Amino acid sequence: MASVTFLSDGRDFLYDRIHSQFTNCRSRGFNALVHVTFYGVRGSTPCPCPDKQRVGGNTSCVVVDSDDGSPIVFDMGTGLRVWGTDLDPVDDFHATALVTHLHWDHVQGLPFFLPLHQQGAVLDVHGPTEPGSSLESAFATFVNPPFFPIHYSQLTGDVRFHDTADDSFAVGPAKVLSRAVPHVGVTNGYRVEWGGQSIVYIPDHQQPLDDHRHVDERVLELVDGCDVLIHDAQFTATEFAQRPHWGHCTVEYALEVANQGGADTLVLFHHDPHHDDDMVDELGRHVADLAEPTGVSEVMTASEGLRLVLGD
Repeated sequence: MASVTFLSDGRDFLYDRIHSQFTNCRSRGFNALVHVTFYGVRGSTPCPCPDKQRVGGNTSCVVVDSDDGSPIVFDMGTGLRVWGTDLDPVDDFHATALVTHLHWDHVQGLPFFLPLHQQGAVLDVHGPTEPGSSLESAFATFVNPPFFPIHYSQLTGDVRFHDTADDSFAVGPAKVLSRAVPHVGVTNGYRVEWGGQSIVYIPDHQQPLDDHRHVDERVLELVDGCDVLIHDAQFTATEFAQRPHWGHCTVEYALEVANQGGADTLVLFHHDPHHDDDMVDELGRHVADLAEPTGVSEVMTASEGLRLVLGD
């Protein structure tokens, strides 16, 4: 079973809401609790607008952690800065970032991450590479003058880059599976298995133009029977028809992926910057209604401060 809460804190960000309920995520019979916390849920560009304050305007950043290992963070959008302000200073901070691709909204939080301004901090960054390049060289280009005041290597902490394509590897007690997924440019999706729980992260997913029921076999491999699927939900059907080659999908296709892959809980994510709070809520209700006759037990809409607690 997974409890759902919102972070509450007196700091200068928006986690001033307290709410709790229970979902029906499958229990695997393990005692470990795994937390999944959303610090950035928006796609394409940050949007700190009055009508988007409840859902949040920071771009992609989701943290998975448990008591028996160092945290794993999906993507390093502007939500990464917020996570950094939520951490207590420590001398030996260590985390692993799983970057899906190199578009701005997924990487621009790196130099603003407070732990990297402390001695002894280490951030291992996994992500895909463009042909003829490396992950390190990409970051050395855009976290560097004239695009940024300093080179990333001038940060106090240590950033270690790992070129990652289709692979499986361990991060402490967690197992990570990475697979290429359809998008604009080289893009990874990730599956993390930790404490008997499985979390899949596919924030950017190009919907097929000719068959809206087809799901790439690599995507289905990632999703296969997972407890939580965090998935691209950027477009309505009308918006997709207007921007079919932008590398995203409809909210209905997100449900199609979850249903075909046997996901238990679907979290709608990477909200379009033009979608205000009310529209995000409306789309969530729409997909939840569509999900009733499927095998997907629950549909949620991601918002900043949402925390899922997975386990017994």
